[in-house]
Amino acid sequence: MEHISQPALRPQSSTTTGNTGPLVIITILFFMWGLLTALNDVLIPHLKALYTLNYVQAMLVQFCFFGAYAIVSLPAGALIRKIGYQSGAVTGLVIAAAGCALFYPASMSGYALFLLGFFVLAAGITILQVAANPYVTVLGDPRTASSRLSLTQAFNSLGTTIAPILGGVLILSAGAQQVSEASSVQKPYLFLAGALLLLAVLFAFARLPKIEHADDGVVQLDTATRASVLSHPHLLMGAIGIFLYVGGEVSIGSFLINFIGEPHIAALSAADAAHYVSYYWGGAMIGRFVGFAVMRYVSPGKTLAFNAAVSIALIMAAIFGHGQAAMWAILAVGLCNSIMFPTIFSMALYRLGKFTGQASGILCLAIVGGAIVPFVQGMVADAVGLQWSFLVPAACYAFILYFGLRFAGLYLAGDKQ
Repeated sequence: MEHISQPALRPQSSTTTGNTGPLVIITILFFMWGLLTALNDVLIPHLKALYTLNYVQAMLVQFCFFGAYAIVSLPAGALIRKIGYQSGAVTGLVIAAAGCALFYPASMSGYALFLLGFFVLAAGITILQVAANPYVTVLGDPRTASSRLSLTQAFNSLGTTIAPILGGVLILSAGAQQVSEASSVQKPYLFLAGALLLLAVLFAFARLPKIEHADDGVVQLDTATRASVLSHPHLLMGAIGIFLYVGGEVSIGSFLINFIGEPHIAALSAADAAHYVSYYWGGAMIGRFVGFAVMRYVSPGKTLAFNAAVSIALIMAAIFGHGQAAMWAILAVGLCNSIMFPTIFSMALYRLGKFTGQASGILCLAIVGGAIVPFVQGMVADAVGLQWSFLVPAACYAFILYFGLRFAGLYLAGDKQ
């Protein structure tokens, strides 16, 4: 999952020395929430088989996880303003650790407690993102802030890339007897809870600069903001684009293990299929470097439209194909996903002036697409079959294609294309 840096913030004091330790801690945070988010792709098929769920019921995992972004984002902002960014990050880590710890009693209870654990975990991650993101920009020379953001984002992507491999080994490959039991998640998630608590302690005692708001900086969906949305079509459509992009990306990842396990696709076990999910998330990581180079010469809107068109073609190949070709087609969508989130986000915020902070909040709330779209695809999968259900993310990318073409003329680098 992508991170979003808070606008309109400044450090009360700046120093370019002694920041290595705190930056390492924050980089580990980015890695951890990437890891925790992508682990859902392993747990969904595991819990589906364990509790004999249909696809709609299995997608409640993502519904509870990404639903937390919509429910917790605004309260998290208020909490951070009250207790400060450093204390807020510690609070987020402790709550996330509690969510991981809930998986232990859930393994001896039932699916409902697992869903509560996912919500609590995501609530902690949401608070953590709101609190920790600004530190990346203030821990060092402002001129090198972009490079630090790129570094932390790379480690976030590294977490999403290795999570399916770790999940396949620790959860799905724990032995035939244990795989059939919920207890296979106990040790991994207790370890993650411990790691998060350790990070909370390190963050609590880290010497970090205090951050204050350069302006009101509060996400408020007031009359002025709503008027701004209606008067700026690229923001309104950008919010829809973020909703559909996050939904499409998460939805594909959620169904990959089951899709690869289909007899006419690759007929792999869940443990073996989990390793291939890493190619999906790893492609997004590699594609960021390619996209960075390409968009120095091609407008962001055209690049976005091209990637969306290729994504649609790959999904259609997976829907109508079979065997290895269909498997690699759907995995290759990850490469196309790479530049979509930051590109849509940047295009949506273009020249919004004083509304930039509030518009950013609207785009953050649109991440709830990760809760809704997988749920919709689950309903389609139950009704017409798993392979045909990928028409749902294909429709999401169709809108993104339109958005890219519709606003291909936006200049995102000053006034130059």
